[in-house]
Amino acid sequence: MRFLGNVLATIVGLFVFFMLSFFGIVILAMIFGGESEEIAVKNNSVIELNLEHIKNDYAGKYKDPWMTILADGEKVGLSDIINAIEEAKTDDDIKGISILNDNSELGIAQYKALRDALQSFKKSGKFVMAYANSYSQKEYYLNSVANTIYINPVGDLDFKGLSAEMMFFKDFQDKTGVKMEVIRHGKYKSAVEPFLDNKMSDANREQISALLNSVWSSVIADISISRNVSVAKLNEIANGLLARTPEMAKAQKLVDVVAYEDVYHSAVKKALKVDNDEDYNKISILDYARKVATTSESFDSKDKIAIIYAQGEIMSGEGDVNTIGEGSMRRSLVEARKNKNIKAIVLRIDSPGGNALTSDLIWREIELTKKVKPVVVSMGNYAASGGYYIACNANKIFAESNTITGSIGVFGILPNFTQLATKIGIHTEQVKTNDNAAEYSPFVPMDEKFKAVTLEGVEHIYKTFVSHVAEGRKMSFAQVDSIAQGRVWSGSQAIKIGLVDKIGGLDAALKEAASLAKIKDYKTQNFPEFEKDINDILENLPFAKSKESFIKEELGEETYRLMEQIKRMQSQKGVHAMMPFQITIQ
Repeated sequence: MRFLGNVLATIVGLFVFFMLSFFGIVILAMIFGGESEEIAVKNNSVIELNLEHIKNDYAGKYKDPWMTILADGEKVGLSDIINAIEEAKTDDDIKGISILNDNSELGIAQYKALRDALQSFKKSGKFVMAYANSYSQKEYYLNSVANTIYINPVGDLDFKGLSAEMMFFKDFQDKTGVKMEVIRHGKYKSAVEPFLDNKMSDANREQISALLNSVWSSVIADISISRNVSVAKLNEIANGLLARTPEMAKAQKLVDVVAYEDVYHSAVKKALKVDNDEDYNKISILDYARKVATTSESFDSKDKIAIIYAQGEIMSGEGDVNTIGEGSMRRSLVEARKNKNIKAIVLRIDSPGGNALTSDLIWREIELTKKVKPVVVSMGNYAASGGYYIACNANKIFAESNTITGSIGVFGILPNFTQLATKIGIHTEQVKTNDNAAEYSPFVPMDEKFKAVTLEGVEHIYKTFVSHVAEGRKMSFAQVDSIAQGRVWSGSQAIKIGLVDKIGGLDAALKEAASLAKIKDYKTQNFPEFEKDINDILENLPFAKSKESFIKEELGEETYRLMEQIKRMQSQKGVHAMMPFQITIQ
């Protein structure tokens, strides 16, 4: 047995040695060889706009430069892409942009910002061309900005309007014995509604319908201008599915050319005045964005505007590129506040909300910062619930017309397994010295006294939330309460009720910040810088993701998403300021 143990130890040791050697070589290659080759742009080139690996506005960076090298994350964010498109307008080597079979995880408000950048690029006299084998509705929204739109002869175009779907788990809870105890404030706070009923409430149906119609109106208004097709006609096309085939889409003027990809490339060559039997020069948007980031002009002005990106669900802790934590956010605000060269701050928010306490901690840091220098908020896809909480006290708030915001409300959710435990023969009893000594137990029915105390906490946070909004937006408590109750609003709706000041993207927010700071020429500096160690980085390596990848592959994308939604709801213990539902626009 001792011999076998020694053999096993030797095998394990060799395995660890080879693994460490392998990753060591990879890391050294990244350090010494990853950035050595300079990105060059050839004359008469086209940018290929592929956004497959772009998900966030901000790609993130670390305080420790070694962590930046080791991090297995995106190196380019949407903000870098938009900056690159802006730079390409005046780059003599760039003649146009090709959107080729593009697909991405970007949200509809992010597509709006990108679309505006492409529209500005076109005004410089350069072309934008698009080709896809098929267009989802969201992809078509972006591609519709192109001068010429191509589609594969056997492809399809999805253009039918927006919808939202919710699942309800009340009967499921009754059958399994797993119950989610819910305490909430706000008739629209429907994040927890699936656990309370088997159907959608009238209030929730009202808000979802109003929201979808508002977002859809924004989408088709942009398409109408680009394609010179009336809004009424676009709704007629959507209602009748009149663009479902390539030929029908062309007849309805939603696309220009029905052809295969080789014909598209020939058209690009013609635009570049390149012979059809020759290749044309192209550069990926990722490479071009990296080049712009490393060779951008240095202005003489020392004045800066800090852009602090708050993206993802709000959680306690440090946070990272996909989550908002009080650690990195508060540290960023303090650094920007104390830096004499930073004259103003733009807080870019893309968040459905999350932990109420963390939201309040970030709100407080903004309150302190606002007394020293102006703070302007730029809303992305979402700035809802906790996302609005951290926005409400800014000097000015900008949103896209199709941003989802509001959702001013809170809820508490606690899992309870009493019925399930009883079914399988498990019984629980408690012994305590005082009436309220026992912690909440998922194996004991929630008593009315505990529920009353918890509701008191929810009400306190709701009143604090509404009071912060009232103070920040210069409204009365009653005015905010009437538009709160957990209801979500689009950006175009929010401006009418006073939750937003202006419609516009990040560029508009930067101009406003410069105006408030009374500066003209300025640089921008991105925050946060995350404080992560090697253990945090290792969690993102491919072998650490194998479980997630395996489950997604076996179950399929839709089933995996459902499983994640149930898992997330079960983990949301305590009081939350969270958007009432998820919406995915395809």
